[in-house]
Amino acid sequence: MFDIPQRPRRNRKNFAIRKMIQENSVTPSDLIAPLFFIEGSNQKVGIDSMPGQFRYSIDKLVEEVLHLYSLGIPCVSIFPAVSEKFKNSQASESFNPDGLNQRAVAEIKNACPDMQVMTDIALDPYSSDGHDGLVDSKTGEILNDQTLEVLGKMAIAQAEAGTDIVGPSDMMDGRIGFIRSILDSEGFEKVSIMSYTAKYASSFYGPFRDALDSAPKNGDKKTYQMDYSNAREAQREAELDESEGADILMVKPGLAYLDIVRALREHTVLPVAAYNVSGEYAMVKAAAERGWIDGESVMVEMLTSFKRAGADMILTYFAKEMALKINS
Repeated sequence: MFDIPQRPRRNRKNFAIRKMIQENSVTPSDLIAPLFFIEGSNQKVGIDSMPGQFRYSIDKLVEEVLHLYSLGIPCVSIFPAVSEKFKNSQASESFNPDGLNQRAVAEIKNACPDMQVMTDIALDPYSSDGHDGLVDSKTGEILNDQTLEVLGKMAIAQAEAGTDIVGPSDMMDGRIGFIRSILDSEGFEKVSIMSYTAKYASSFYGPFRDALDSAPKNGDKKTYQMDYSNAREAQREAELDESEGADILMVKPGLAYLDIVRALREHTVLPVAAYNVSGEYAMVKAAAERGWIDGESVMVEMLTSFKRAGADMILTYFAKEMALKINS
C-alpha cells in the first residue's frame, strides 16, 4: 500500500478549480423580491430599519418591478401598507376588489405580464387588531375557522386581479385546503399556492412590521405561528399542506432555520422556498454600515447557504442587489 498524503487543498488551489467544483450557486431566477407599497403617486419612501428598501406608490412600484424583471428576477411578492382608515376588526379591505393590493396586482400584470406576482394572504395588514386572523373581542382568541372565510375571499379577490401565486402566511389550520378548494370552484385552477408552511413566531420580523405598521395591538402570535424550539412540528405542517394542495412549501425565517429547510427538502418532492426575512437583512446592513463586516460578501454567503440547505427559491430583500452583482 502506498502511504499517499491526502491533499484536499488541491481542489482549492485557484479560482478556476474552485468554480469548477462549486456545488451550489445563486442565480437571479432563484430570487423572489418582496416589495412594499402605499397609496398615492410618485412616492418612494425609505424604511429606516431596512436600509435600501422603500414603500412605493403603485406607479413607482411598477417601475421597480420592470427593473427587477430586466435583471432576470422572475417573481415579486408584494405587501401593502394599508392606511389606518381602511382597517377594521373584520379586515374587510383585504378583499375589496378596488383596494390597494388588488389595484397593484392589476397594474403590475398590465405593465409586465411575464413577471410572476405573489400576493400575501393574512389579515394583519388590514386588521385593526394587527393579527393574522379574526380576534374574539371577548376572549382575545384567534378564531381559526371564521378566519378561513375571509382568507377565501382574499384569495378570490387577488386571483380576479391577476395574481399568479397566493402566499397564505396566516398559519390558520386547514387554510391551504380551503383556499385551494375555493380557487378551483371559482375557475382559478391555475393560481398557485406557496404556503408559509413552517412560519415561526420569530423576533426577526420586527423591521417588516415597521414597514407595514402591522404589529399586533394586543398579545403575540404564538398561538398560531410555530414555536422556534420545534423541528418535528414543521414536518407535520408540511405533510398537511402537501395533502391539502400546496404547490410550494416555504420556511420562514430562513437563516436561523436552515435545518428546517433541509428537513423539508429531504421529505418532499415539492419545491421548497426560504424567506430571508427583514431582521436578517437589517442585521447585515447595520453591521456593514459600521464597517464590521463586508456586507456584499456576507449577502452572497448567506444566500448561498439557503441553496446549500436545499431551497429551490429565496425570498430576499437582497434580490436586486444580488442580481446586480451576478449580472455585473
